[in-house]
Amino acid sequence: MFEEIKKVLVDAINVDEEEIKPEAKLNDDLGIDSLAAVELALELENEFDIRIEDEELAKLETVQDVMDIIAAKTK
Repeated sequence: MFEEIKKVLVDAINVDEEEIKPEAKLNDDLGIDSLAAVELALELENEFDIRIEDEELAKLETVQDVMDIIAAKTK
């Protein structure tokens, strides 16, 4: 799943693949602002056929958080 999420991050918001690690902070390390976070959520929803609510999106701080929410929603 990490590789799929990494691909979405690279494609959706043009993040350098080398910077994407589970512990990477979306805002501080990857430079994802609120607008980019919405774009990321849309791409993740399309890729994994899930729905990420605004409240859930606001709580995502790291790549690991993204993996956790996708894992929970795709069970």
